[in-house]
Amino acid sequence: MSATSSAGSTRVAGGAPLRLGTRRSALALAQSEQVAAAVRAATGREVELVPIVTAGDRSTAAIAQIGGTGVFVTALREALLAGTVDFAVHSLKDLPASTTAAGLTLAAVPPRADPRDVLVSPADRTLAQLGRGARVGTGSARRAAQLRALGYGLDVVAIRGNVDTRIKKAIDGEVDAVVLARAGLDRLDRLDAVTEILDPAVMLPSPGQGALAVECVADGSRDRAGLAELLRCALDDLPSRTAVAAERAFLAAVEAGCTAPVGALADVPPRGADDDEIRLDAVVAAPDGSTVLRRALTGPAGQPEVLGQRLAEIMLSAGAHTLMGHS
Repeated sequence: MSATSSAGSTRVAGGAPLRLGTRRSALALAQSEQVAAAVRAATGREVELVPIVTAGDRSTAAIAQIGGTGVFVTALREALLAGTVDFAVHSLKDLPASTTAAGLTLAAVPPRADPRDVLVSPADRTLAQLGRGARVGTGSARRAAQLRALGYGLDVVAIRGNVDTRIKKAIDGEVDAVVLARAGLDRLDRLDAVTEILDPAVMLPSPGQGALAVECVADGSRDRAGLAELLRCALDDLPSRTAVAAERAFLAAVEAGCTAPVGALADVPPRGADDDEIRLDAVVAAPDGSTVLRRALTGPAGQPEVLGQRLAEIMLSAGAHTLMGHS
């Protein structure tokens, strides 16, 4: 993981180790260790992981039933504000899109991993080959709605659990296949389990999927002074930050949380490219897949939030609120 910030390396050897707050799951620990390694390499500072249990980790209920957006984030943010940890790593798609935590700042968005979803099928079948009545597991309303909309006659089954647990459900025959994020399998070195990478035209990812968010306290008090800038220089990737800014602005403007049947994906040109326009694709679907709204819009790379808001206005005018169950 290497950032493309023009600020260069910020080596500040010495000092107490930086404490990185992370969830306890295998995936969270793996991605947090990647961030820790990048900070060590760029700054010369030691970084130690501090595992924290969140509300989302303690419950096996559906995310919507235990608080929806933020259930994997709140405990980490509380640890930051209490000074228990110096910075924290989240899966960016878990961050509430409409609010920023008081006293905290999004210091860096490291280079984003492949944001696409994948199918894991022990029978080595693609979505189109599974057949009518095949049981496909997912804990995501977004994935479930898009799966139902394909017209393949799939039986979408609600499941929860970590990556290994979900894959095991397919291996054990509890379901015929599961849909997961490619980025998570990559970080866990489990890409060998992938049967099919799902094209965004078939399965549009969650806003921010594949990206990480690095947060720290925004004030400049005591030994926290300069930490946000250090993390930005060590980790931040402008194309990744631009892409997720557009996607999250769309999500916030349609007033949807991480449990809504909403997808968005921004295509951002690489740094230094002649083309300075970005394209944002979005989908809002009825939970049963009976109706799907898909729209796309292009705009200046320097105004990703404006692009997201404009696309949201288009989707809302087309009836997005009704599909999501709003009045």
